[in-house]
Formats: sequence, C-alpha cells, structure tokens
Amino acid sequence: MIQGALAIALVGLSAWAVATFPRSVLVFLLFQASLLFVYRARIPAWLRAALLAVALLVLMPVIGYFNGYYLEVATQVGIFVALALGLNIVVGLAGLLDLGYVAFFAVGAYSWAIFGSPHANQIFGGNAFPLAPWWFFAFIFVGLFVAAGTGVLLGLPVLRLRGDYLAIVTLGFGEVIRVLANNLDKPINITNGPKGITPITRPPVPFGLAYSEASYFLVLLIVIAVILVNRRLEDSHIGRAWEAIREDELAAQAMGVPLVRAKLLAFACGASFAGVMGVVFSAKQVFINPESFTFLESIGVLAMVILGGMGSIPGAVLGATVVTVLNLQVLKGFSLWLNELKNAGVAVFGYSLANLPTQLEPAKYERMIFGIILILMMIFRPQGIFPVRRRARELAHLEKS
Repeated sequence: MIQGALAIALVGLSAWAVATFPRSVLVFLLFQASLLFVYRARIPAWLRAALLAVALLVLMPVIGYFNGYYLEVATQVGIFVALALGLNIVVGLAGLLDLGYVAFFAVGAYSWAIFGSPHANQIFGGNAFPLAPWWFFAFIFVGLFVAAGTGVLLGLPVLRLRGDYLAIVTLGFGEVIRVLANNLDKPINITNGPKGITPITRPPVPFGLAYSEASYFLVLLIVIAVILVNRRLEDSHIGRAWEAIREDELAAQAMGVPLVRAKLLAFACGASFAGVMGVVFSAKQVFINPESFTFLESIGVLAMVILGGMGSIPGAVLGATVVTVLNLQVLKGFSLWLNELKNAGVAVFGYSLANLPTQLEPAKYERMIFGIILILMMIFRPQGIFPVRRRARELAHLEKS
C-alpha cells in the first residue's frame, strides 16, 4: 500500500516538475526513473498497468506539449526499444551473435523511402510516385515481410556457423547492405547513393494531432505489440527451442529441436521488428542515406541488449532507454552546459574554461563512454541490469564454483 501511494506520488511529482521546468534534463530523467520505480515496485498489477498507461498515454504527450524535444526523445527511445527487442530474440534467446542487425533496419527504411518519394519515378518512369500517405500503413507490413525474408536469406548460409565465425559473417552482411545502398545509384538509380532519398511522404495524421504526437503514439503502439509478441514467443515451444540452442546446440539437436527451422525463425522474427521500425524511421526523418545504417548502429543496439540483460524483455527496454537518453540528452546537455560556462568565461581552479579545446566536449566521446559502461557491466554485473532469473542463477553458480 505504501509503495503504491509512493509510486502515484512520484509519477505525479515528476510530471509536474517536467512541465514546470521544461528545459531541465534532470527532471525529465526523474520522470523516467519514476516509471522504472512503478515497474519494480511491489504493487498490484492493475495499479502498475494503470500508472504506466496514464504516464505514457496522457502525461508524456502533455510534457511534449510544453517541450516538443522530450516527445522527440521518447519517440527515439521507442524506436530503439523495438530494435533492441528484435535483436534480443536473435542474441538473447537464440544465442546467435548478430553484428549486422542494422541491415534489416535499412531494408525496411528503403522499402518505404523509395516508393514514398518521387525518387521511384526515376526507376519505373512516369509520375505515379510518391504513393498516397495512407500507403504508409500497408508498407509497415511490407517492411515486416521484406526484412523477415532478408533475415531468412542471411540465416541460410550461416546455419552451420557459431560464435565468432557467425559474428564475422553477420558483420559482413551488414556492411554489404550499406555498400549496396551507397552504390546502387547506377546504372539504375535505386537508392540515390550517398545523396540519400528525400522528401519521403509522411503518414496521415488523425484527430488533428501534431505529427510529433501522432508519431509518438504510432511508435508506442508498435512497441506494445512487439513486447506482447516477445512475451508469447518467450513462453512458446519455439522460444524454449531457442533457449535450448543457446545453452547447448548439440544437446538441443539430440533432443529433437529442428535447428534449421529454429535458427531461421530467430533471424526472421528479429529482422521483422527492425523492418517495421525502418519504415517508421524513414517517414519520421523524411530523409535517409546509407550513413544512417553504419556498423556502429548495430553495436549500439547490441550494447542496449547487453546492458539490460540478454534474453530479458524488461532489460532490453531499459537498456534501449538508458543508451538513447544518455546519447540524446545527458551527453549533449552536458556539452551545451559546458559551452555556456565557456562563453561566460567561468574559471575552475584558476583555469579559464574558455581555453578548453572543443575536442573535449562529452558528446564527441559517446562511443568511448558506452565502451566503458559495457566493460564495467561485464566486470561487476555480467548478467545485465534486469537479467532473466535463470541467467542470474547460472552466473551466480559460476562465481561460486
């Protein structure tokens, strides 16, 4: 009862603080921490669901009304949550190390970018493109199936590979997709090469909402659907087969687990989520080019999965939230604050910050900071922030032995 009242008070207080101080990064982090507290608190399931629904469906859009940047951050968090959940199936459940996951994201993004822009007229001739905005919703399913098919094509040649060899092949696959996107501008201009594709048609906005609000609700709806699908897969026969393959592939095969089908399903399911979010991402950004889908993006999503806890759905959600907020808010906010101090001529221990080199801005060291965080996690909490219970027990047993 006390935790329930505390959860209600914390969510309300943090939402009021964000609305009162719309430019404060700290109070927005407090709002996100309040949602984490609601999830972890020992309160009735209906109260937890009600608080999360009110926070995400009501309070977050209201916060976005006062500061649209927060709504943009929340939308970006949602996109990466879906990507992390997709990769969590491949890496966390099935134990297949995929370093080229962003390729499926690119496939979904280009599927709508080509047909949802005038660029398709250069391929097919005439003036039939871009497609009408409502076609966007059909292309969500197109992106899903195209990315799933691409995942199967990747899975077929790597069925016999494991560990480092599998990682190298998937890394190469991701680079192949990026290089193709960079060079398929001749002899037929399919991707427009490094120039990218723009303008990309956005979907229609219902109920007179601003596009930023409609985009947020769409991403939230997709994330909820992805979480529900993950839950069903985790407890299903195929989910148990993936876990068996992850623990011991030979033993799983001896027990009758169909390795080929299970691995292909893992690649297809994980890729499908990335394909859907690729379609949403291209419409949201209005412009895409191959530089949006580099190897570092795959590493970033993998870091989210590892940070939260491999195989854990809440862990993937939290890992994606932490990494995205750290990247979009904390580091950039700290850099802006540091620049304000430099412009004001503030001195620390007699050293004028105006003389501080621009190369030392925190935002320029995000990859290094992520690397340090992962190293510390591997040393002090290798199971992740929210590990699955079985994984936590296994690591605890290894430490004792």
